[in-house]
Amino acid sequence: MTNKERKIAEDKQETEKADEEKEEEKEEKSDDRIKALTKEVEELQKKLKEKEKEIEELRDKLLRQQAEFENYKKFLDSEMEKFKCLANESLIKDLLPVLDSMELAIEDLKKRKSQELEGIKCIYQQMFKVLENHGLKPIQALGKMFDPYYHEVVAKVPSSLPEGIVVEELQKGYMLNLNVIRHSKVKISAGKGDGENG
Repeated sequence: MTNKERKIAEDKQETEKADEEKEEEKEEKSDDRIKALTKEVEELQKKLKEKEKEIEELRDKLLRQQAEFENYKKFLDSEMEKFKCLANESLIKDLLPVLDSMELAIEDLKKRKSQELEGIKCIYQQMFKVLENHGLKPIQALGKMFDPYYHEVVAKVPSSLPEGIVVEELQKGYMLNLNVIRHSKVKISAGKGDGENG
């Protein structure tokens, strides 16, 4: 081999060596770049998981707050209904003596066969209908067995009826919805024998 050929062969080897070094350098840079990108992807995935967890926590918190709000709204509705019932009860209790007076007037007008009877009856029925629409119901007492939940005994009287049966209602009792707002004042049978005031 001549010097020139040797020189060309050496140049070629150097070029190949330089190319190999460049290729290795590229591969190293590429490996470094891949490692850097892999690390960056891992960090981004970690941040993504943290954000997903944060979103889930916020979603849970929102759902809890919505549930609390709904419960509070139901509570307020319930309290308003209770307040309304108490207000109705107070007003209706105040009107019971008026009903009593009207009933006495109707009984008196019946005895006297007065012409005003129909007018008073009509007014009484209208008023009672309004009160019924708000939950007022009279307690049935006459002929029923005495029940302390509904009746207040004023006297025991001798009667052919069994002991404890209501024989006379002195004042009508009323319920408002499911609550007794005034007990019926009654006389009950003492059975056969002497009556006693109670």
